[in-house]
Amino acid sequence: MPGSRCPALPVLRWLPRYCRAWLPLDLLAGLAVGLTAVPQALAYAELAGLPLQYGLYSSFMGCFVYFFLGTAKDVTLGPTAIMSLLVSSYAFHEPVYAVLLAFLSGCIQLAMGLLHLGFLLDFISCPVIKGFTSAASITISFNQIKNILGLQGIPRQFFLQVYETLRRIGETRAGDAVLGLACLAALAALRAMKSHLPQAASAEPLAARISCWIVWISATARNALVVLFAGLVAYSFQVMGSQPLTLTGSIPRGLPAFRPPRFSLAAPNGTVPFPTMVEDMGVGLAVVPLMGLLETIAIAKAFASQNGYRIDPNQELLALGVANILGSFVSSYPITGSFGRTAVNAQSGVCTPAGGLVTGALVLLSLAYLTSLFYYIPKAALAAVIISAVLPMFDVGIFRTLWRVKRLDLVPLCVTFLLCFWEVQYGIVAGVLVSGILLLYSIARPPIKVSEGDVLLVQPGSSLHFPAIECLRDTVCRRALAASPPRSVILDCCHISSIDYTVVVGLAELLQELHKHGLSLAFCGLKDPVLQVLLSADLEGFQHFPSREEAERCRGAEPWDSRTDPFTSTTESSGLIQ
Repeated sequence: MPGSRCPALPVLRWLPRYCRAWLPLDLLAGLAVGLTAVPQALAYAELAGLPLQYGLYSSFMGCFVYFFLGTAKDVTLGPTAIMSLLVSSYAFHEPVYAVLLAFLSGCIQLAMGLLHLGFLLDFISCPVIKGFTSAASITISFNQIKNILGLQGIPRQFFLQVYETLRRIGETRAGDAVLGLACLAALAALRAMKSHLPQAASAEPLAARISCWIVWISATARNALVVLFAGLVAYSFQVMGSQPLTLTGSIPRGLPAFRPPRFSLAAPNGTVPFPTMVEDMGVGLAVVPLMGLLETIAIAKAFASQNGYRIDPNQELLALGVANILGSFVSSYPITGSFGRTAVNAQSGVCTPAGGLVTGALVLLSLAYLTSLFYYIPKAALAAVIISAVLPMFDVGIFRTLWRVKRLDLVPLCVTFLLCFWEVQYGIVAGVLVSGILLLYSIARPPIKVSEGDVLLVQPGSSLHFPAIECLRDTVCRRALAASPPRSVILDCCHISSIDYTVVVGLAELLQELHKHGLSLAFCGLKDPVLQVLLSADLEGFQHFPSREEAERCRGAEPWDSRTDPFTSTTESSGLIQ
């Protein structure tokens, strides 16, 4: 109705018009995502350095919260490889730290959503994101090599990890290596099979359509199938009395208790209080919530654009914040949007966020009844699931693309990429700082076009902000006074949409300096906001013309005559000063 307002709760925008035809599609999508989510949850908990049940604890609350608060039908919230890597860095393999980190990250994300601060994510440039994700794909993959090879006691730090793995490669367990490589090959084959699967037309025979559907389900649920196959192999060896594989081990059965996160930690030498825990997590309290928001919003925007609907970024922040806060009450570590599971959701034809209810219910059923079966899952199989999920994140083409498009953007990309191998937080912070410096430099040194003739026509290529005024003054004075004879100046402001007080002061000083040498400075092409600022500043000798042509036509008057302008038109030769 005209004048009616959209409901504040996103679920109320689509639930009243939910139709029966959507139900089977949502059920199928929720089941497909659930079959992907359960094995990934176990694998990501291993990556985070936490007991495996915490991966499952982190996989259901986001599904239920997003049902009520999400604005993108395709997005699924849960543990991801990137977030698990960050948790391993900031939670110190301690579940109490991980759960508290989820709670505090959720509070920060919720506050950012309420205050509409999502625009802060725009300052994390694409080269920084690409550098981080590419480095993370290598770091995460190599972190799992120890499980593929069956090695124990490998350190977490990347360079030490590489050294120790290569040094102890002779200790490789043949059973783990063979199974891990077989799982990687099977996952790659199933992925390729899905990408080359033709769309079954309705005119084709029923048997052909059923075959396509079976292949699609098998390829979509490839993680579950590979883990199930590996578990059967491990169980067979166990029955025969010989076990060449490293197994996951016992996982506590049952649902997690609903309770607030702990704000202190019992230690052998006393209790670690809340302020000390916050201090220990340090910069992680900024990196984890920001990367969570970045992943979720980027994924939501990508799939919304692909499927022709719009999202509310601030509502997405609220949904993620609430999901992390409530998730911490069921022992979840920080979660975010998952690109892989969101892609499965979209490809399954999901119609609404209701598909998440099925996914969440499947995870709860696994916790309640299937944890005893997880004992036989080999660690090599879970490692293969992780490697298969993260390798596509390495973007080889981005280096070539930036070399062609803008080579300067390779600087933050390479800084982020290289430093992330040392510590993730250093890479992200350094990349953002380098991007910020490049951005500030472009503001402080805008392109200035200078056209010489009987007068000097100066045209800044962008808006003027306070760091740029000294550059403009130096350029104008140097070119105007170095000419023989010295020339007056027309400042073409057609590209300037705003100025600040420091710029006004700088322009006043420029007017005075030119006046000392018997020269004039006139303005043309001023936009209304800029003109009003300059008029209100009451600059001595201020002259303005609506267009450059009119300024050039006015001639014959002395400098500082407020009625006319002494400039003469001439043939121009242009140059570009950076």
